Amino acid sequence: MDFPYSVRAFPLFLAPMAGVSESPFRQICRRYGADVVVSEFISSVGISLGIERVLAEMRFEPVERPIGIQIYGADAAIMAKAAGMVTELFEPDFVDINFGCPVKKVVRNNGGSGCLKDMGLVQGIIRAVRDATQLPVTVKIRSGWDENQRDPVDIALRCQEAGAQALTLHPRTRTQMYHGAANWDEIAAVARALAIPVIGNGDIRTPEDVAAMRDHTGCAGIMIARGSFGNPWLFAQARDLLEGRAKQPDPTPEERFATALEHARLALRLQGDTRKTALEFRKHFGWYTKGLRDGSELRQRLFAIESMAEAETIFADYLARPALIAA
Repeated sequence: MDFPYSVRAFPLFLAPMAGVSESPFRQICRRYGADVVVSEFISSVGISLGIERVLAEMRFEPVERPIGIQIYGADAAIMAKAAGMVTELFEPDFVDINFGCPVKKVVRNNGGSGCLKDMGLVQGIIRAVRDATQLPVTVKIRSGWDENQRDPVDIALRCQEAGAQALTLHPRTRTQMYHGAANWDEIAAVARALAIPVIGNGDIRTPEDVAAMRDHTGCAGIMIARGSFGNPWLFAQARDLLEGRAKQPDPTPEERFATALEHARLALRLQGDTRKTALEFRKHFGWYTKGLRDGSELRQRLFAIESMAEAETIFADYLARPALIAA
């Protein structure tokens, strides 16, 4: 069950997440131990039309490799055209197909997890994308559309049959969204059934969760999503546990703030030194400060910033009050 691209044994992936898995955060996560990163999910229609805003979302820097670009859509011909353009214009390490996104604006056109209602469509898309690119093609799925159509093993086997070279399973249905517990038993069943690598995803919040999923499921790698928000250290801490070491300590407030500002400077460089960049970055500052004493007051100030420089002042003020920084 080797991966179809160069990667270490049992890789840890940063999940594709809209508005989060942008180049600055991908670079931070790579620096702190993510083995593979994946772009935000990108519309195949937007790619095929050559819309510059959409193409810009796929640009990455060499330090991000290995990287996959994830595309979504419900038309096999358009998905194929998009895959060919991704290959020619950006040359990532692999192309990933999104059959897992549950959000309405995607599934209302049968994209993302909406495709799971029609496995013939799923297989047709995979085959078309495979024919359109020489890059490895992987897929990300959910366990089904709803409880009546929940059959992750059959879905995964049909993806493999159509030519998927690795598969990530988020073991919830689309109708579950993010409610309830991810069913790790389904990851284990899919890992046993497939000859290609199976990547587990779902309910990974701590380094201990990474080790537990590996041991529970026998998967070939793990994809981390919301647990990474404001916490890129999760990857390195998880690696420590996977390799039998004591995990490195949690970051201090100083380390959290230094990384948050490093992340912010990357955003300014890559996305523009504008008020818009600062406003969109507020959410990251909120995540980086989660769990700190008087964090609510700190976030209230951070959520009001108009520039990144204001955040530096706020952090400096906070650290000047040592009695307040203990978690």
